[in-house]
Amino acid sequence: MSLELSPRALEIVEQTRLLLAAGGYHGFSYADVSEKVHIGKPSIHHHFPTKEDLVLSVVTVHREQARQGLAKLDQHVEDPQARLTAYTEYWATCIREGTMPMCICAMLAAEAPLIPSAVAAEVRAYFAELAAWIGSVLASGAAKGQFQLRDKVEAEAQAFMSMVHGAMLTARAFGDPKVFESISRAAIKQLSAAG
Repeated sequence: MSLELSPRALEIVEQTRLLLAAGGYHGFSYADVSEKVHIGKPSIHHHFPTKEDLVLSVVTVHREQARQGLAKLDQHVEDPQARLTAYTEYWATCIREGTMPMCICAMLAAEAPLIPSAVAAEVRAYFAELAAWIGSVLASGAAKGQFQLRDKVEAEAQAFMSMVHGAMLTARAFGDPKVFESISRAAIKQLSAAG
C-alpha cells in the first residue's frame, strides 16, 4: 500500500506516530493530535475521516520507511553481523534520544485483539517483512561462519526480533535506554559462532 500524502497530512501522521509510540492505539484521541499539529479536529478528519484511517496510514508510512532503511543497510553494510548491529543501533539511538521510544508496531501488536482488523493486518505484515529481512541476514551470516544457528532460520529470526522488541519494553519498564543496548548486544552475541 503506497500513500500520497500532503505535507499537512504527513505532519499529522508523524505526530500520531509519536503518540502511538507513547501510548498505543487507545492512548490518544484526535484532540491530542490537534494539540500537537495546531489545527482543528475537523481538519484532521478531512485528511483522515476515522482513527482507523489515520493509524492505518501511520503504519503504512512506518512500514515503507522501515523497508527503505533496511534496504539501505543491505546496500551499505556488507557484513551480516555489522548489519544486525546497525539495525539495533538505530533503535538504541531512537530510544536514547527519545525520538521513537518504542516501535509503534510493537505497541499495536500488544493491543492486537482491541484494534481494527485492517490495522492488525498491517502490523502483522510489518513483522513478517522484518522477520524475513532478519532471516536473510542470519542466513548470510551463517553461510559466512559468523552465526551459529541453533534452529531453523525462521525461528532464529523471530527469536531475535522478539528479543529486540522485548528489549524496548524492558528499557521502558526500567526507564533506562542502556538496558536496550545491553540486551540487543547480548542477542547478537548469542548468535555469534565464536560465542
